[in-house]
This record gives sequence, C-alpha cells and structure tokens, in this order.
Amino acid sequence: MADENDSKFYLEHEEILDDSDDDFKYEEVPVDEELVEPDFDEDLDIAVRTIQEAEQDIKASLQKDGKEKAPVTARPEVIDDFVRNFLVKMGMGRTLDCFQTEWYELQQKGQLKEEDVGVVPDIYTRNQQLDTQVKYLRQDVDKFRDAAMKAKDTYVKLRKERDYHRMHHKRVVQEKNKLITDIKRLKKHYAAYEPTLKQLKVKYEAAMKEKMLTKLERDRAVGQVSGLQNTLKTMGDSANYTSGALNASTTRMCQKGRYELLDEEGRGPTQRSIYESRQKAMLESQKDVTQQPMPRHPDDTEFPPDTGVNPYLSQVKAPPGHLTRTGGFRLTHTFQAHSQPVSNLALHPRKQILATTSDDHTWKMWSIPSGEIIMTGEGHTDWVADCAFHPTGSRLATVSGDSTAKIWDFSKAECVHTFEDHTHAVWGCSWHSCGDFLATCSLDNTSKVWDLNSLRCRYTLRGHADSVNSIEFLPFSNTLCTCSADKTLSLWDARTGLCAQTFYGHMHSVNHVTFNLRGDTVASCDSYGIIKLWDVRTVAPMTSLDVGPHPANRVAFDPSGSIVAVASNDGSVKMYEVASGQVTSLVGHEDAAQSTIFDRNGEFLVSGGSDCTVRIWS
Repeated sequence: MADENDSKFYLEHEEILDDSDDDFKYEEVPVDEELVEPDFDEDLDIAVRTIQEAEQDIKASLQKDGKEKAPVTARPEVIDDFVRNFLVKMGMGRTLDCFQTEWYELQQKGQLKEEDVGVVPDIYTRNQQLDTQVKYLRQDVDKFRDAAMKAKDTYVKLRKERDYHRMHHKRVVQEKNKLITDIKRLKKHYAAYEPTLKQLKVKYEAAMKEKMLTKLERDRAVGQVSGLQNTLKTMGDSANYTSGALNASTTRMCQKGRYELLDEEGRGPTQRSIYESRQKAMLESQKDVTQQPMPRHPDDTEFPPDTGVNPYLSQVKAPPGHLTRTGGFRLTHTFQAHSQPVSNLALHPRKQILATTSDDHTWKMWSIPSGEIIMTGEGHTDWVADCAFHPTGSRLATVSGDSTAKIWDFSKAECVHTFEDHTHAVWGCSWHSCGDFLATCSLDNTSKVWDLNSLRCRYTLRGHADSVNSIEFLPFSNTLCTCSADKTLSLWDARTGLCAQTFYGHMHSVNHVTFNLRGDTVASCDSYGIIKLWDVRTVAPMTSLDVGPHPANRVAFDPSGSIVAVASNDGSVKMYEVASGQVTSLVGHEDAAQSTIFDRNGEFLVSGGSDCTVRIWS
C-alpha cells in the first residue's frame, strides 16, 4: 500500500503535460464527491433541474462564441469500472469474474473505504487517452508516410518531365534562331533581285503599251482606208465629192483640239451665223490661251490620245432571243439595301459586285446575286446621289448633297481624298477610261474635271443655265456628255473644257443621259417621261418615246445597244427594244424606281428604288 500511495502522490504532482510539445493546456477535472457516494438519493426533480441548468449554460456559451457546438460531457471513470475495462481490454475474463465476485462481497460487507471506490486518478485516464491517441497517430504517420512516398515519386517524375521540356525548349529556340537567320538571309537575297524585277516589270508594261498602241494605230489606219475607199466609190465629181465628204463627216480631233459635230447641211442645231460666231469666239479664246498659257501643276496628268477605238466592242454579242421578246426578264432576287431610298447603282468592272448609294448618307457594296453585304462607307453629311467604280475596280467615287465628291480606296478601306470646289449639291460622277480623271456635275450649273494625280480641278465646264443633272464620259474618249434642267444636252472636250455641241429637243428638265457602248448613240430622259435617242454623228434625234406621265429617272443601254431600260417614277422599269419599238414593263418595286443598270454581258438587270430595295432581273 505504501508503494501504491507513493505512486498516487507522484501522479498528483505530475506537471509534465503542461510543458509538452503540443502546447495543449489541460484543465484539472475536479472530483465531485457526491458522484462517488455509493448511494444516490437525488429525486427526479433535482436531476431534471440540474440537466436543464447544464443545457442553458451550454447554450449561453455557444451564443457567446457565435456558433453551435455539440454538447459533450466528460464524466470521470470510477476505479471498479476502470479495472473492469482494463480486464476486458486484455481479454482476462476469468480474472474479471473473480474480481467482480470479490469486489461485491467486500462492498456488501462494507470493508471498502471511500477512497477505494472513488474515481480513477486523472493520470491513468490521461495515459489511456494518450495511448489511444498514439495508436491513431501511428496510423496517421503510416498514412502520411505513404502519401510522402507517392509525392516523392510524383516530384521525381515532374522533375524528369521538366528537364525533358527544358531541353526540348532549348532545341526549339535553337531551331527558331536558325530559321530567323535563314529568313534574314533570304530577304537580303530577294532584296538584291527587287531592282531587276522592277526593271523587268517596267519594260514589260512599256512593251505591252507599245503593242496596244500599235494595234490601235493599225485599226485606225484600216478604218481610214476603208472609209476612203467607200468615199471614192460614191464620188461622182468634185462637187459631189465635197458634199459627200461633208455629209459623212464625223470630224474628230480637229486641229483646234475639239469635236466639230455637224449636221447634213454643215450647221449645228442653231443657225449658221450662231455656229460661226461661236467658232470664231472659240478660236480667239484658244489664241489667247496659246499666247498666255495657263500655269501647269507639276503633277498634272496628260490626257490620253483620242483614238476612238473601244476594245470592248469586239466582245459585244447580241442578246439572247428570249431577252428580246416581251417579258424576257424575270425578277429573281430582292434584298433590302438601305434604310432610306436607293438613289443610284454601279457595277464593278470585273467582279459580281454592286455599289449602292442612298439618302441615308451611306454607300454600300454587295455581292450579287446573293445580296451579301461586303462594305459600308460613311463620311458624307447629306444624301449620296451617285457613285462610280474606278476602271481598275480598286476605288469608288461618290458624290453627295453636301457639295463634295469623295474617293474611297478599298485597299485602305477609307476615304483618300475629298473634292470640295462645288458650291451646291453634286448630282453625278463619271471616270475617264484611263482612271486619272473624274468628272462631276452639280446644282451650281457647272461640271468639273478633276485630276487624280495633282488632286485639283483641271477644268470647270460652264454653259448650262440650270442644274447639271448627269454627266458621262464617252468610253475610251475625251468627250463628255452632260444634261441639264435647262432642257438641253451638251458634248464637251475634257482636254480644253469647251462645249463642242448642244442637243435641243426636250421640253422639260433632262434627268439623265448615257452613251451606248459603241459611242454613236446617246439616250436621254426627262421629268415628263420622254425618252430620246440621239445620233452623235448627225447631232439629230433618232427617235422619241413617251413612257410618261411619270418622270423617267434614269436610262441604261444593254451592251449590244438594242435594249434601253428606263427607271420610272411609277415603280416600274420600262424595257424599250430599239429595233421593234416594243415597250414592256418590269413591275416589282413598291415605290419609284430611281436607277437601273445592265451588267457587262447583258445577262441581268439591276434596279434600285425608293422602297429601299435592290432587285435583280434576269
């Protein structure tokens, strides 16, 4: 017993746990003497009250901490239970039976003291808990050891992959540097060939130009020989020869640098005296110009020689038979182009691309016949009246009610220049076949010829007494044709800015004028629906057609010149067959038809109207 008491005294004064490595402060559990008394005489009410007070204390502590915790009550273990648990744990069943028999006998006899039946000292309970904890910690250590081994294997694997990728990266960098060096060497090598290629290109272009000029000169010489032979055959005597030469004259490029378009009697549409006085004034003005030449801009472009040969004439074919009959065209495609009326149309010279202008201040490019939009141009501050593709198809010219003409470059997708010399709205524009000159007409009663190289106005065409509504270059020529609200049409020489001839016959404002592809016929339309065809050689009307009373807004020749399309304000497109005089109507627009145009092959017709749509007829 002495040894047991000594061990108890030692356990009670043990302080090692407070200074352990885990820094866990253990609280001493007080021994409730009432709990270890052998007899319990508490009644039910006291027990219930005690339990309720304990629950309230637990709830109060949880509310104070701000979070709910599961209530755990630790009760100290008595000695006999501790011994029983130990024997059960060790599997000593017979010893347990003997212990219980002897323990109960001593307890009945009252030989057990109060300290013998008390709770087990804390050190034993703590030792048991530590033993259990050590057991679990050993399991955790084994688990963590396995995880550490797996992590080590993974680390080794990742390090090997890193080394592999690092080596691969170095090899790629070396290859990249080698390729960069090769590219630089190739660039240097190609740069050495660049001057040679440029020289070869210049020589090739010069050779092609000389070849074309030679071909044109040959064709012109052949034409002149044929004309002289025909003239000699019809010549009877010198008087007849003089009269025949005068009647057959379509005199081009006279020595004074302009067209002299005469009628059968050698006079213009006015009296001979008026023509002679006009010619005299023209000669005097030219003398003044030769005596005092106008200053030239260093970037001014020379007008190409006027050979009068159109290379596209050899490609013109007669339209198919079904297109010359009534109702030959049918509506095949319709698409909404703008939010406001479509004012004009233009077809790309080489591709199936359509340009449209509108009162909504924009122009757009479309793929036809699908109607898929390609590009939208915004920059004008008022309605856009007309547009025209550059002969190469790389640029677009637009004119607007804001008194400007703009040049748009498709490669840069922007406006590259704006011409602002007009003082009022600009109605129409047309490119010279060489692509270096642009002609525009305006509400300010004038037309202008712009040089795209010097970016300045070369000539201002003055002569109309009212708004100039339309302007067009004769294909592959320096001749311009304009129509005006003063009821006249005029032919101009773009090289001098002088009026060569005036057509009289319309009784109302002329809205539009156009050449056929051959250049020998002009079609015009006015605000009362009157269509006139003019012979350029005789300066006389060939035929007149009334498709009114609605205004005719625009006319267009098909490539063969046998069909004339008229965009009418009644919403239809009139088809006039020149040979038969038959007129049919293509009905489809819900509002006025503002513009119409044939494609270069004459296979389909495009029209645009105030109903904001574009319609394709084929």
